[in-house]
Formats: sequence, structure tokens, C-alpha cells
Amino acid sequence: MQSAAERIHLIERSLRCFVYGILSLIPFLGLGFAVLALRLHFKTWAETGDGWNPARSYLLLAFCLAWLGVLVSVGGLASFVIILINQYGF
Repeated sequence: MQSAAERIHLIERSLRCFVYGILSLIPFLGLGFAVLALRLHFKTWAETGDGWNPARSYLLLAFCLAWLGVLVSVGGLASFVIILINQYGF
């Protein structure tokens, strides 16, 4: 059984991961937050497994948002490169 302090720490980590997932949606700047969210997600998931976590939905949503943030940044970079190629005729 987990102590109350461990439960609070688990909930705080899950919510911190969620905030990092939201911040990862900022194009280019969000890549660092995406890495943090993914790393924190895997670390929290490895420690709890199927154990008690009332903020599990936030943890899963953060994982999805982090990957979406990576896709937004990569898509923005690809669009930028395509525009430069078309503009300057490389």
C-alpha cells in the first residue's frame, strides 16, 4: 500500500506530465516539452503499472498530446522547407 505522500506525488507527476503535453503543442518550442512529457509518462507508467492512479486519464492524454506536439512541429518544419524550396527554386 502506498503512503499518502506517495499518492500525492503520483497525482502531481501525472498532472505535470499533462501540462507538459499541453505545452508541447507550441510549434518548435514545444519539442522540449514533448520530450519531457514522454519521459515523465514512461517513468510514471513504469513505476505504477496497473496500480492506483486517479489521474491516469491525464497521463494518457499527456502522452497523446506530446506526440501530437511532435507531429505539429515536424509538420511546421516540413511546411517551412517546402515553402522555401518553392520560393527560391532549389
